[in-house]
Amino acid sequence: MGVSMTAAAERHVARYLEKRGHGAGIRLGVRTSGCSGMAYVLEFVDEADSEDQVFESGPVKIFVDPKSLSYLEGTELDYVREGLNEGFKFNNPNVRSECGCGESFNV
Repeated sequence: MGVSMTAAAERHVARYLEKRGHGAGIRLGVRTSGCSGMAYVLEFVDEADSEDQVFESGPVKIFVDPKSLSYLEGTELDYVREGLNEGFKFNNPNVRSECGCGESFNV
């Protein structure tokens, strides 16, 4: 199943990688945080770690560490604009509940 991105997310990440001038893709992970237990982490990747799982979504590579993959399997990363707000939206089928502020989740 893996991890994927919508076309809007692909365009957004590809633009930022181009502006940055280097980078292999982005890392999607989770960390313990927030009122629901887990929070998403996104960062640029210059070099893959040897244990990373790599998923290609259009021109973008998504790197996921093995521990995070169990929480992220099947997740689709989207980039949305709603009114004056814009940002990434995580469509994760493993989420059982989210906190009210939307910053953390529980599986």
